[in-house]
Parts: sequence; C-alpha cells; structure tokens
Amino acid sequence: MLQNIHAWDRLAREGHVLATPVTDEELRDPMKVIDEIGWLGKSIRGWRVLCLAAGGGRHGPLYCAAGSMVTVVDLSPEMLKLDRQVAFERKMDIRLIESDMCNLRSLQDGEFDLVVHPVSTCYVSQVPEVFQEVARVLRIGGLYISQHKQPINLQASLLPVAGKYVIERPAKTGGIADPSVQASRLREPGTREVIHSLQTILGGICRAGFVIEDFAEPQHGKIEQHPGTFGHRCAFQPPYIRIKTRRVSKGYSPSQNDSTDVSKLWIGS
Repeated sequence: MLQNIHAWDRLAREGHVLATPVTDEELRDPMKVIDEIGWLGKSIRGWRVLCLAAGGGRHGPLYCAAGSMVTVVDLSPEMLKLDRQVAFERKMDIRLIESDMCNLRSLQDGEFDLVVHPVSTCYVSQVPEVFQEVARVLRIGGLYISQHKQPINLQASLLPVAGKYVIERPAKTGGIADPSVQASRLREPGTREVIHSLQTILGGICRAGFVIEDFAEPQHGKIEQHPGTFGHRCAFQPPYIRIKTRRVSKGYSPSQNDSTDVSKLWIGS
C-alpha cells in the first residue's frame, strides 16, 4: 500500500495524465463528460455521490458542477491536494477523505445514491472487501459505476514480440504485474498492480449485493498507430471494462468453492 501511496503522490506532483485537473471547458457541460454512455439519465442534481479512489482534481469537481453533493476518497494526499485546489479556485463544496478504498469506516451506511469508481482495483489485493464496503455505504437502489483493468491487460506484453502481443503472465487472481516494465499509459510507473480475474471482479460485485445492468469496453484502439503505442495495443486488446450495477440486496455469501452457481450470485437475503 505504501508503494502505491508514494507512487501516486509522485505522479500528482509530476502532472501525470491521470493527475490532470478538470478544465473550464469540461466544467461547462459536466454531464457530457461524466456520462457519455448515458447511464445516469438527464440529471444527477441533488444526488449524494462518492468518487472512490478518484482524487486528482477531476472527478469530484465534475460531479459537483453537475449539481451533486460530492465526497472524494483517495489514498494519496497529493492527489487530494489537487481536488482541494480546484475546489478552492472554483468555490466548490467537496468533502475530501484520505483513506484506503477497502476501509470506508468514516462513511455511514447507505449514505450515497451513486458511487463512481475509476480504474483502481488493480492496486489492492482483496477486491471483495472493496465491493462489500461500496455496498455498505450505498443505499438500496443506488448505482455503482466502476471501471477496471481487463485481466489480460496486465497479463500481456506492452510491446510486440516478433510482431505480436503475447501473454506473459498466467490468468490467476493475485498475480503481480511486472513492475519493471517501462512506463506507459497502460502501466502507472512505480505502482504495484495486482491481476484480478473477471470472476473475481464480476462475481465479487454480484456477491456484494449488486445486479449488473450494463457493461462496456471503452474503445481506445487505433490500428494505424505505431506498434507498441497505447492506441495500437488497445486495437488488439481493449484495456478496460466499465460496469453499471445497482445495489439490490444485502449480498450473497457463497462458500470458498469456485464452482458456485453464478445464477445465484445476485440474489440477496
């Protein structure tokens, strides 16, 4: 955990692309930016929104500009500093909490209408704990919209090998992505990333008491770009998944047997 705190603090100070505050132009039409798919409807004015692991001066201010009451939770003090600066400059009221996404004890049960969770589950070992905490702080009927790194994104080579991207690491939850690879838009330099299977991500969300309403693979592929670039690799393997879910129950607690009947995972007590 300390490794990732230090890495994100450094990235925030260096102005990494994922630590770039929102622009004035984006704030003029925030719904266009935060809901390009159309999952949130016409308005989220008055909603209680948690931006989880989402510091950096972008997500919180956008949801605030859309009329929501916003809380931002992030592990990195420097990422939260960017939110504080944006909120001060634009006179926004945003609650900022420095905390691990696996531990939201400072937040109340059923406190939020919407939890927005950008790519970050790759930085924790115990993803089910995250989903259980999200379920606790989200009201029944509330939305949880999250984005994750595809397992194969962390398994595959960043650069072509003999003209092809190859699978370098096994499909096993808990595996560590190679920390020695060069920095790229697909690897945040200095961070410790953990591979999580789709069963761990999708099944974990369902077991926590959510039903999946929609699913997307954001498209960043540009086959015409040079091999080894972000766009070229994404043309062969979409790097992320985005999931729209709704909290419908207290959750389902299966045994440790991986053969659990998936049809039961979203049926709560």
